[in-house]
Amino acid sequence: MLQTTQLQRAGCRALHAGIATCPSEIHEAKKLRYRVFAEEMGARLPTRSPGVDHDLYDPFCEHLVVRDDVAGRIVGTYRILSPHAARRVGSYYSETEFDLTRLQHLRPRIVEIGRSCVDPDYRSGAAIALLWSALARYMRDNGHDYLLGCASISIADGGHTAASLYARLREKHESPPEYRVTPRCALPLDALRGDVAAEPPPLIKGYLRAGAWICGAPAWDPDFNTADLPILLPMNRLDQKYLRHFGGDGR
Repeated sequence: MLQTTQLQRAGCRALHAGIATCPSEIHEAKKLRYRVFAEEMGARLPTRSPGVDHDLYDPFCEHLVVRDDVAGRIVGTYRILSPHAARRVGSYYSETEFDLTRLQHLRPRIVEIGRSCVDPDYRSGAAIALLWSALARYMRDNGHDYLLGCASISIADGGHTAASLYARLREKHESPPEYRVTPRCALPLDALRGDVAAEPPPLIKGYLRAGAWICGAPAWDPDFNTADLPILLPMNRLDQKYLRHFGGDGR
């Protein structure tokens, strides 16, 4: 059963967001991930069940979901790896893409988020607003200080858009040097154009508006065919006006 933390009505839709607490909710979230990442975006996902996105981190994660009560289905999800869970599994997912040595001292205070996706029929804003609001409450209620994640940019054009976005965004949003991380498989920035005009994907735009830093150069993820930016959001930088805009109470 879903632990409800938010309710938002969008037209005839009644959307709830919260942490999934039963296997059926988690399984449905993983099926949504597969539809979005594999079927829509063409990612090559390791899976032990057809139509289900699952990896070794999933059993250690909490799964934040948005459910449409009218339609009776999950329409958005995030997975959350707490500091305690990261110690149990032995690493953060981000460490498959980046060397996080400089963040070592922050490990007891870092929550990793990932596998964010929303059903195509629900991308008008309400579902992602509820995910953000519920995530902020999770961080507040559990006393965690940092959000860590990999934010993806498609490299369907060979990586030129990703390289250009990184070059532009780092000017304003790059972290202080002591928070920088290193990609294990770096996007070859020197071989790519840096002048392509493009808007950041909505998720990255949301992170940066909230106060997140870009902590280094993008990594190439061959399974998802994306360039992934390392994102770190210290909760003391969280823009309260932004949070209220997305349905949070700012507490």
